[in-house]
Amino acid sequence: MRIYVAAPYSQGDQMLNVRAAIEAAEALMAKGHTPFVPHLSALWQLVAPHSNDFWYRYGMEWLEVCNAVLRLPGPSVGADAEVRVAEAQGKPVYYSLANVPDMRVIDESTTAD
Repeated sequence: MRIYVAAPYSQGDQMLNVRAAIEAAEALMAKGHTPFVPHLSALWQLVAPHSNDFWYRYGMEWLEVCNAVLRLPGPSVGADAEVRVAEAQGKPVYYSLANVPDMRVIDESTTAD
């Protein structure tokens, strides 16, 4: 499942927020998902700056093709808006990694009979 990571970015330490989003993405991958982390645009912004509106629209385009949202804790106007859009589209919103289903496929060719 493609899961959009919605989390604080500009509130508090931005690099700690980016790290938290990346760590969540790693946990999602371990469960067999394909995460989208809008926070990774922080590096892009350093190389080729764009307005906040540009990044908001960019993220919303990706949200459109994602199947679900993982909302990490912390205050964020942007992440709250992403959750509202996902809910309006009928997409599940998870507030804890523990609630995200495990989608890993067991390779039956390596299991014992």
